Amino acid sequence: MQPLDNPIWQALTTTHAGLAETCDEACKFPSEVSILAGFPQPTPENFASLATLLTPEESVGLFLQHLPDPPPSWNVVSTAPLLQMLCENASLSLPRRSPSTPEFIELAQSDVPEMLALTKLTKPGPFGARTREMGDYLGIRCGGTLVAMAGERLRLPGYTEISAVCTHPHHLGNGYASALMVELIHRICRRDELPFLHVRPENTRAIQVYERLGFKKRTSFHYVVLRLQAEQDLPGTSP
Repeated sequence: MQPLDNPIWQALTTTHAGLAETCDEACKFPSEVSILAGFPQPTPENFASLATLLTPEESVGLFLQHLPDPPPSWNVVSTAPLLQMLCENASLSLPRRSPSTPEFIELAQSDVPEMLALTKLTKPGPFGARTREMGDYLGIRCGGTLVAMAGERLRLPGYTEISAVCTHPHHLGNGYASALMVELIHRICRRDELPFLHVRPENTRAIQVYERLGFKKRTSFHYVVLRLQAEQDLPGTSP
């Protein structure tokens, strides 16, 4: 299997192994880092291993090739199609940075409250109090306020995912997100890695921007959020 066909599990068993919580072949990030979890195949045995890693009411997000058929002990909270895009020839298409673009800043622990507020407002995808630990995160400030950001999420040998690309609604149209992505693409390529990302297929505006930056559609997943059923809700359990 190509590593990008199962990127969460590949990341958790390689580059992000230091963050991984594991049981047998199931792995997950700490909930404050990311909702994401993975395993080699969605078998009953692997679902059972993953269940041992969860706290009550904790949800996990999986990238699956097919719609899920989890054991009865699991609730499917939501499912959504997800498009994976890969940039293999970044140097051929990257635009030059505009002189009018504000300076980038390296986002640190002290910036986390503003990062959480910006991602809550713009909803680029799951972002937690410790997500910043997964890679480099860059931002742009205007008037002292964080108005745009982008960073690295899943990392596996040869590849780094660009994620949390977002701009405050009052600052759209200035090219901030593209400029941040270009800087991240350069950094990733300097490590002899390839950038990839995930996007909802209905987000055509973002897809067009990513294609202009050299990304091409690679494959599709089902993004599935699951949670364990409470014991009293399991079939055959007496009230």
